[in-house]
This record gives sequence, structure tokens and C-alpha cells, in this order.
Amino acid sequence: MSHDHVKRNVVKGALTSYLRIIVRMVLGLVTFRLLYQGLNAVPEQFGFWSLLWAVFGYGILLDFGFGYSAQKRVAELSVKQEWPQVSRLLSTIFFFYLIMAAVAFAIGVALSGPLIDLFKVSAAHREEYRRIMIVFLAGIGLAFPFGIFPEVLQGQQRMTTANNINILGTVTNFLAVAVVIYFKLSFMTLIVASLVCVLLPYLLAMKLALAHMPGVKLRPSLFSLHTMFETGKFSVFAYANTLSNVVRNKTDQPIISSILGVASVTTYQGGSKVGEMFGLLTKQIAEVLTPTAAHLHAKGDSAALRDMMLGGLRYSVLAATPLFVVTEFYMDGVIRLLTGVKHPSGPMIWAGELLVFWYYSLVLTHWVFKNMFMMAGQEKRLMQQSVAEAVVNVSLSIGLTFWLRSAFGVEWGILGVALGSVVPTVLFGWGLIWGWTAHEAQLTRWQLFRRAILPNWRGCLPMVAVALALRLQPFWVSGHNTIIMLAESSLVAAASAAGMWRFSLLADERQKFAEKFGRKLGFKAKAVRI
Repeated sequence: MSHDHVKRNVVKGALTSYLRIIVRMVLGLVTFRLLYQGLNAVPEQFGFWSLLWAVFGYGILLDFGFGYSAQKRVAELSVKQEWPQVSRLLSTIFFFYLIMAAVAFAIGVALSGPLIDLFKVSAAHREEYRRIMIVFLAGIGLAFPFGIFPEVLQGQQRMTTANNINILGTVTNFLAVAVVIYFKLSFMTLIVASLVCVLLPYLLAMKLALAHMPGVKLRPSLFSLHTMFETGKFSVFAYANTLSNVVRNKTDQPIISSILGVASVTTYQGGSKVGEMFGLLTKQIAEVLTPTAAHLHAKGDSAALRDMMLGGLRYSVLAATPLFVVTEFYMDGVIRLLTGVKHPSGPMIWAGELLVFWYYSLVLTHWVFKNMFMMAGQEKRLMQQSVAEAVVNVSLSIGLTFWLRSAFGVEWGILGVALGSVVPTVLFGWGLIWGWTAHEAQLTRWQLFRRAILPNWRGCLPMVAVALALRLQPFWVSGHNTIIMLAESSLVAAASAAGMWRFSLLADERQKFAEKFGRKLGFKAKAVRI
């Protein structure tokens, strides 16, 4: 695969990743509303539904890092078309997952009664929900081994195909939920339909992945403990990194509820939801580059790997910076839009501001470099950094939450977990990872900053000026309602587009974009004036 082909795959993968996120967000909100209203007749149903899928979200911890390993090894082995090794690798991981799923299902069935009691399900629905839980565990257990194949597609540099399958699954799930709710079918039918919508995209991914590797077979006889242990050398680092990210990203609510009370989680969620959506929209380029890094590392093309990292970092910052500026300036309006809260409180707004800044800091210093060099021989050192940062994150979050509660009251205590995330990310990011990135790029810290970040902020200066003028003008209350907020942010976005075009993009990049859009519109673009 040529370097130009790899670059085209990255661009297409990034674009379809953004499309996947948009479809997921839009249909997710509509599906949530359908379920909330459709299951409202029996309040326990919606709560039990949410609980089942929340538990499913932690299933990533049963991955043991082998999904990441499959992506990396398929990318490496496909370079030389070493299909027998790929067969042993995928057979080993697939049947290991099958065994793990069977064990987890057996434990789940054995503990289904105590778990239902732990969830405090009413006596009238106890047996029904226990059966539903067993069916849910069976469906998830069946789907779990096949979940390896979207990772294989990514390892084959077919991110676009993986994204299209994900979009198809999201649309299918929405239609299935809509049909069940419209015809008022049973709760069990809803569970089964949703599980089918999880399994079918995985099966399609398997078909397409294996068709691309005609020499690869899945056989129980190809299961190899040696391959498992050999793959596990990387998987243990990938798993530790994943676990550290889960600890870093998912302990905020338990800390708040245990120190401040569960009611404070609601206030925190108003701001953190903005941060989560910002993170989803800004990490796509970094994720697309992960299998690309493994491919280039396997080829030994360090120059291409370095160029891809620099380009990925620059375009990640280019995409994230305007969104960061708009979100920070209009945080109160964004919270109103997402949550329906008419008057966001001060702590809610500040939590959103801090968490968006946290995710933006991850864009600047963490995501592109860590995603790429986890696949390029730096997994041990990256794991050590991730674990250390997670420990500092949790420790600071607990300490700052206690301190802010004592100093400013319970309401402001929620900022402890936000600050507990921001501080270590900034310290580790600029103190350690930025220098490491500069070293791999064969640049100084300042040269890397001038190349990847400074042009993007220079291009954002016009939008910052417009945003300040709109927020401070005396003629109307800026961002007073959703319509005004959207109108103002549209003007700010227009200033951003103009500034980015003129000051952030290079002359040859502007020329290429103009020619590409000209072809799309059916005419030959003229040379761009510089």
C-alpha cells in the first residue's frame, strides 16, 4: 500500500468517523426520547433498560487488550500477507473470547437472582426481569467474540468500511426501537431486537474482513497458547492503558456521589455532557491514525510515520480549536440546548468550561501521539505514563472535592473532579508528552508548537474578536435564548472559517481544497490568490 493510498484512507476514515458520530448523536437523542416515553408506563422498565446497557459499557474491561492487539497485528502481518499467522492470531483471540463469554454467561445465570435483588426490582417483575437479564447476557455473550472483526477492518486500513457498518447498525437499532415502541410490543421483544442489532453488524464485519484475506481461516485447531502469550506481551500494556483511561474518565460520578451525595451528580452532568460531546467530536482523527501507525511501523517507514503524526496533530488541533472557542464562549447556551435546563447554575457552567478545556488539552498533547505510538513500539512507556496520570487524577479529584466542599459548599464541590482531571493532564501533557512528541518528530518543543498549534490559534483570532464583540455589545442580552445563541455562534463560526482559511492553511493546501471543491461543483477552479 503506497503512502498516498494510506493518506487517502486516513482522510476518508476521518470523514466517515465524523459522519458516524453525527448519526449516533442525532439518532441517540431521538431513541432516548422514544424509550423514555415508550417505557414510561412501567417506570422500572426504563431504569432496568438503562442499567443493562450501562453494565454492557464496562464490558470493554473483558477485552483484555486483545482487540487493540488484533488491530495492530493484522496491520503488521498484512504488510507481508502472512495469512497463516493471521489465522492463528484471530482463531486464538476469537475462541478465547468465546470461552470468556461462556464463563461470564454461566456466572451471570448463577448470580441472576441475587443481582436482581441487588437492583431492588419489585416483586411483581422479579422473575420477568431475571429472564430478561439472562437473555441479555446470552445475546451479549454471543456477540462478544464477533466484536473483534470491526477491529480487524481497522487493522486492514478499512476504517471507512468499519464506520459504514457502525452507521448501518445505529440506523437499524433506531428503526427496531421505533417499531417496538410504535406497536407496543413486549419489553423482552425490545431487548431481543436491540441485541440482534448489536450482533448483525459484527457478522457483516466478519464477512467483509475475511473476504479481504482469502488465506485466513477461523478454526478451533488453530488456537495457540504460544500465540496468546506472544500477543499478550502487547495486550497487557494496551489493557493497562485502557483501564487507566476508564479510571481517569469514569470515576468522576462515583467520587461526587460518595463525597457530595447523588443529587450533585445531576448538576455535574449538565456540564460534563458538553465535555463528553466535545471529546467525541474531536478524537476521530486520532482514532483513525491508530491502525495507520501500526501499518507504517511494520513497513519500517519512520519518515512517513513522523509526517503522519505531525499532520494528524495539526489537523486535530485545526478541527478542535474553533469548536473549543465557540463552546467556551457560549457554554451557558450549549448547556441549555443539551439539557433543557433554563438557568444553568454557576457550578454547572464552570464544570462545563473546565471539562471542555480538559478535552481540548487531550487533543493538544495526548490523543494523536499516544494513539499512534502505542502501535509503534512505545506501549510500555505509554502505559506507565497513563497509570501515573490516572493515579494523580483520582487522588487530586478526591482531595479537591473535599476541599472545595469545605471551603465553598456542596454545590461548588463538583469542580473538584473537573480540576482533578485538568491539572494532571496539563502537567503530564506539556511537561512529559509534548517533549516526547517533539523528540519523535525530530523537532524542538517550540518548533513543534509553531508547526502544529500556533497557526491554528492565529487563524482563530478573528473569531475570538467577533465572539468578544457579540458577548460584550450593549444592544441585546448575548446568548439570552437558543435562537440568539445559534445566530451569534453562526457569525463566530463564519469568522472562524475565514480566519482558518487565510491564516491556518498553507498556500498549497488552499489551492488543493479550491481545486477539489471546484471539481465537486462541476467547474475548474482558478488558482487561489495568496
